[in-house]
Amino acid sequence: MLDGFEYPAILVSADYRILATNELYRSTFGEIDVDKDARCYQVSHGYQVPCDQAGESCPLLACKSSGEKERVLHVHTTPRGKEHVDVEMLPIRGDGGELKYFVEILKPVHIASAELSTQNMVGRSPVFNTLVEMINLVAARDTSVLLMGESGTGKELAAKAIHDASSRSGRPMITVECAGLTETLFESELFGHVKGAFTGATSNKRGLLESAEGGTLFLDEIGDVPLGMQVKLLRLIETGTYRAVGSTELKRAQFRLICATHKNLSNNVASGEFREDLYYRINAFPIVLPPLRERGEDIALIAKSILEKFSKKDMYRLTESAIKLLEKCYFAGNIRELRNVLERAIIFAHSNIIDVKVLERCMLDISRRVNPKEQRWEDLKTKERHYLNELLDFCDGDKARAAEIAGISLRSLYRKLGTSV
Repeated sequence: MLDGFEYPAILVSADYRILATNELYRSTFGEIDVDKDARCYQVSHGYQVPCDQAGESCPLLACKSSGEKERVLHVHTTPRGKEHVDVEMLPIRGDGGELKYFVEILKPVHIASAELSTQNMVGRSPVFNTLVEMINLVAARDTSVLLMGESGTGKELAAKAIHDASSRSGRPMITVECAGLTETLFESELFGHVKGAFTGATSNKRGLLESAEGGTLFLDEIGDVPLGMQVKLLRLIETGTYRAVGSTELKRAQFRLICATHKNLSNNVASGEFREDLYYRINAFPIVLPPLRERGEDIALIAKSILEKFSKKDMYRLTESAIKLLEKCYFAGNIRELRNVLERAIIFAHSNIIDVKVLERCMLDISRRVNPKEQRWEDLKTKERHYLNELLDFCDGDKARAAEIAGISLRSLYRKLGTSV
């Protein structure tokens, strides 16, 4: 039965014991001695307890609860190191209808890496795994995707991952930088123009949309598209047709749309800066990219991958204390800012070892930042005392006036200041 699946698969009992494996599993993940009472959580993760007791979602437990097929993305230990795996759990019932066995199908996910990589997104943290799961779910479909997140979180890399995992991967992914383009220039870049369409149009120009035919069109910073151009963009998405600037010929476009923005588009819709109908057309499948401050356990892996990409002859290495310093920092510019810090570190380093002293020279402004979540809050009584003292200064020491402005009695003012009337 297991060899009938097109992916690696194992048969598991209700108490997590691996009873059998198929050939694809053995060639991908290695041999398992099923006679030695191997448990799925031990083999896949090295845990001594089931996944749900180790802080992860357990597809077998979910399958027991629902009685239906369940699916989850995990990071598994494999002969090649840590790898992302799309796990699908299928229940098998006995003659009496009881849940007796489970088939676990493991589909390796190649759009991200749980080890060093200079090409793919990297990470192992729960929020990153959720992101990979979302990308993996939508990639196979032609659904429009809206990538949201702070600047520097890797939205273009996520768009590439969606494209590479889609059926359109053999066709080009064309990126249109929407920020800073005027309406006329945006239209010309996207749709192309014909000779004589405007001053300076000395020849026909092919638009980026035509270059994306059959592939993926990635509109980066969609929130910056001029309001007048949004109407034409909406028409393109709804009808799949467009006209080059200065032309009457109607052309058809065939592409998958991915958009990205660091702005809150729903707020822009409310303020009239972004069309509501366009917003709902591009927001069919929203994905939020987590900021670096929510991916603390990924920082070491990301930093090492960036250094490997920068390296030519020498492989630069971070000391443990340097990694700890990076993990404490609040990177407002996220991965892009971390990359800038490491690029500076390579310039300052006297060898291929980057220690705390080198990093401190590269991040003076960053080290002084305070993570809003780590700000020290004063207690209410101290805050109140500061307020009343500032109010007294404003009133030139006139306590009666200060009490009136504060909306309390003079006696209460004295009590709160800790002085006698």
